[in-house]
Amino acid sequence: MANFSKSNVPQFSVEVYQNAFLPEGGREVNAIVTVTSTGGGTTGGIPLAGSGPAYGAGPGAAVVLMVDCSGSMDYPPTKMRNARDATAAAIDTLREGTLFAVVAGTHVAQEVYPGGGRLAVADAHTKALAKDALRGLSAGGGTAIGTWLRLADRLLGPAEAGIRHGVLLTDGRNEHEAPEDLRAALESCAGRFTCDARGVGTDWEVKEVTGIASALLGTADIVADPSGLADDFTRMMENVMDKEVADVALRLWTPVGVEIRFVKQVAPSVADLTGRRTEAGPRAGDYPTGSWGDESRDYHVCVRVPQAGIGQEMLAARVSLILPDPSGAGTPQTLSQGLVRAVWTDDMAASTSINPQVAHYTGQAELAQVIQQGLEARKSGDFDGATAKLGRAVQLASASGNQDTARLLSKVVDVVDAATGTVRLKAKVAEADEMTLETRSTKTVRVKK
Repeated sequence: MANFSKSNVPQFSVEVYQNAFLPEGGREVNAIVTVTSTGGGTTGGIPLAGSGPAYGAGPGAAVVLMVDCSGSMDYPPTKMRNARDATAAAIDTLREGTLFAVVAGTHVAQEVYPGGGRLAVADAHTKALAKDALRGLSAGGGTAIGTWLRLADRLLGPAEAGIRHGVLLTDGRNEHEAPEDLRAALESCAGRFTCDARGVGTDWEVKEVTGIASALLGTADIVADPSGLADDFTRMMENVMDKEVADVALRLWTPVGVEIRFVKQVAPSVADLTGRRTEAGPRAGDYPTGSWGDESRDYHVCVRVPQAGIGQEMLAARVSLILPDPSGAGTPQTLSQGLVRAVWTDDMAASTSINPQVAHYTGQAELAQVIQQGLEARKSGDFDGATAKLGRAVQLASASGNQDTARLLSKVVDVVDAATGTVRLKAKVAEADEMTLETRSTKTVRVKK
């Protein structure tokens, strides 16, 4: 493990967990890379020194709150009131000096506060004005989420802030723009700001909401009971306020002849980053990780190396944490670094041993996959397929100690034997329970090291 620091940047460390030994002819190398940031969420809201968007120039953060105001938010009428209250709670959570705006989303996007294509600076006065403006929100119109995101991007783009973040609340499906319009908006906004997405009630599309969060490196969740929105928004905004450094990239350098099979975040949730690579010089590529506070995340790196003889050893990959130069003109800073190795051996015990971290997260990734496949089979009427997939999910959740997912699964299936994955589909399942399981299927538990 190598560790590099700079006085005005939180310290990052990289630890690599792997079994480096391969049998003769072995080519696949797996490693779990644990990245830990310390000092990023402990500055008490004081922006980090430096300049530019990478780390804390000017205000610590700029936030745009996007509130669904489509007609369905009026059914029941308490839903719109809960959304107003939740947005007010989020505004109350903003630290002094944070730049912010509120957007009402229907089939068009409208600035609610402060207006004029700008952001307000959070203080007691502007927070009060923003909450007054929320009282004017009413439900009516359609849903075109791409327009909300594009307006957020226009507002956040000029902000001289370390963290640019959106919060998006919807209660329905994106029915008033083509799917390709939303995809284009997400592609346009990716890398420009992060975004947390929440679905309230049960009339929205899980894949739409989770897709928004995935594309913009944020979190997704369900708030089935609208009365829980204020608490959820408060926690979400507290998390945003704890972020102190943005645009950190996981850089993977590989020698000639090494192929990258995949790069995935595997904790605290599963997210495939393989297709998000941007080239960063000869045989190097950057994978986005978003914004960081005081936290730790795990990544699964899998590469394919050339064949080699017994006793040979090679560097399979070098993993670095990269912070771009704030001005955009200089050399990016290497925050920390770790090495992935390959060693060929004729010791069968050494080469067939699976590293515990690799085994654990391989199971967690499979858990997320079989839940989604099981729910899809259930919806399509393939009850035998659903029983098999969800039974495997119960088995994996039990074996890995993922108790939260096990509890969610128990609302969809009756568990006969968790160890063998023997289950029966429940005859009746509440829509909220099924959507909660699908939305949270990618959440993982950390391996006990």
